[in-house]
Amino acid sequence: MQRFYFDHNATTPVSPEVLEAMLPMMTEVYGNASSIHHFGQAARQKLDAARKQVAGFLGAEPQEIVFTSGGTEADNLAIFGTGGHVVTTTFEHPAVLAAAARMNHTLVPVDGSGMVDPYAIRRALQPGTKLISVMHANNEVGTIQPIQEIARIAAEAGIPLHSDGVQAAGKIPVSVADLGVAMYSISGHKIGAPKGVGALCVRKGISLKPMMYGGRHERERRAGTENVAGAVALARAAEWIASQGDAENRREGALRDRLEQSILDRIPDTRVNGAGALRVANTTNIRFEGIDSDALLIALDLKGFAVSSGAACSSGAPEPSHVLLAMGLSRLEARSSIRFSLGRSNTVEQVDALIEALVDSVTHLRKLAPAYA
Repeated sequence: MQRFYFDHNATTPVSPEVLEAMLPMMTEVYGNASSIHHFGQAARQKLDAARKQVAGFLGAEPQEIVFTSGGTEADNLAIFGTGGHVVTTTFEHPAVLAAAARMNHTLVPVDGSGMVDPYAIRRALQPGTKLISVMHANNEVGTIQPIQEIARIAAEAGIPLHSDGVQAAGKIPVSVADLGVAMYSISGHKIGAPKGVGALCVRKGISLKPMMYGGRHERERRAGTENVAGAVALARAAEWIASQGDAENRREGALRDRLEQSILDRIPDTRVNGAGALRVANTTNIRFEGIDSDALLIALDLKGFAVSSGAACSSGAPEPSHVLLAMGLSRLEARSSIRFSLGRSNTVEQVDALIEALVDSVTHLRKLAPAYA
């Protein structure tokens, strides 16, 4: 049985060009980048080049890039490294919400399309507020937040703005200077690099306390021997996006629209969560009335299609998606929703096959659902 992958927001396959760039870092350039001998300096050169490439990808300076183990560490470093009262939203990734929950914090709601009101952010500010954190693009419904407008409010208040850009970088153009953010998080495994590498962009002038202590790595912001292979992989993924990302995003957007419209046309009682809002091109989150999302997920998996009922880090949780609940969906509606996230491996033929599998699976499951009948 052929299997097709429609869960790229959870993780992406390592791309061929990234694998090619990464392998020599494990077999030939294996020195510690902090060592002063030939092997160490060869690794340092690769690390410096990777830092420059990632900085260019984000419109930043190389010295502003802190390599991390991924998006979660980058988010945590921004929040704990700043300290004090945090203003964030009900819509964030658990990496932000769980960190903020350990601080004095305020949660700002989103509307029914998954958008935050910048002026609600302004109203939530307190005298002791040290950080605002608002994600750039949501991982479950794909909505893109008005980061530039929020950044202006943050600047007026003299408070740094952090944005979780894990689901935005690579899908929409990102310039931290144009956005006006003080810190920005990215993760390698969302853009064709391996798991275990990410970065936090920390703009000049931002004071950040480290979470880990040890060596003086990453300008004393993140102790620990640098993951040179991971940094090179992240840089190569960024390089591919710089040259081919626009065309690929347009291709994925056309596939997403084909999938979305076909589902709405052919399957009754379906709704797009976040419809009407600006969204990243590869993501759609659709509610199937009368269907339990886990049952539909399993039915599709048995037919060879990998999809998701929410964030991968929350899989197995008995609670419905906090993102969909924050948008005002009922618990039943949230548990009737499926996320489809496309990537480089998907084709028109795969999308059409997924549509047929959905029509068949939803029809069958609804016959078994007393609530729908």
